[in-house]
Amino acid sequence: MNNSLKGLAVFVSFMCALVIAISCKEELAIKGNDANIASAEPTPIKVSTPEFKPNKDFNDYWYAGEAEITSYKLEQARYGEIRQGTAVMVFVTEDFLPEKQVKADNYSKDNVSILKLNATKNFNTGIYPYSIMQSTFFPVANNQHAIKVSASIQEWCGHAYTQLNNRDNFEVTTHSYFQSEADQNFNIEKAITENEIWTQLRINPNALPMGKTMMIPSLEFIRLRHIPFKAYEANTTLKGNVYTIYYPELNRRLNIKFNLEFPYEIYGWNETSPSGYGPNANLLTTRAEKLKTIKSAYWGKNSNADESLRETLKLK
Repeated sequence: MNNSLKGLAVFVSFMCALVIAISCKEELAIKGNDANIASAEPTPIKVSTPEFKPNKDFNDYWYAGEAEITSYKLEQARYGEIRQGTAVMVFVTEDFLPEKQVKADNYSKDNVSILKLNATKNFNTGIYPYSIMQSTFFPVANNQHAIKVSASIQEWCGHAYTQLNNRDNFEVTTHSYFQSEADQNFNIEKAITENEIWTQLRINPNALPMGKTMMIPSLEFIRLRHIPFKAYEANTTLKGNVYTIYYPELNRRLNIKFNLEFPYEIYGWNETSPSGYGPNANLLTTRAEKLKTIKSAYWGKNSNADESLRETLKLK
């Protein structure tokens, strides 16, 4: 190789080394800038709620082919007065279809095991009766919101029905005899539902939401008070065996009293809120106290002879 070619080769090698060096410095500078940005604005990490794993006690109690039925003496605030009545809570596990969101007729590995709560109230307002039922279908895995919540209210003026389905959003369907609340279908963003609190408590009270959160009030309360269907700011606390939900905007407080030992039986509750409308509405408190709890496959107890079980539950 002649001297001119050697000189050219040296020059090319030098330029390559220079380009590589500059590139490395730029890469280091970019990494340094990225590091500074990351430390200043950390990317939030999404942590999924761990799945609840039932133990033997849970399985023996909730998967024995029976429901838990508890009756309560009820003092219900309605139309500015306290009404006497009864309430019943029926807890039972079921196989649930996640897509159709109804009870499964047959077993499948794709079914979702849920703890269902049917909560009823019966009381009179003067000459006419009220009948209220709320149903909550909450996954035993305890790692998502209720799959479905529904409520129906019947009284002599008419009846109303509300259903919430948990899909991409919360899909809400309502029917009412009131013009302003007649047939509606709409979606809202997902949030904790007050209805699911009662079932979540029975699975693991330590997993209940604590502190300030956004929560959708019970479907019963939304319907009876005719408030917008949405999540409201709520302050939640657990002190001893009492779980409290307070909605500042609604001036409403709900206290749920339960046994701290499994199966976390609910002893009763009280709910204080304005009895009327406007800033001067008096506060009244609805109360419920346990009467009796039984375990029963009640769906097969439908003969006249089985009416004695209502006496056991102290239901008229």
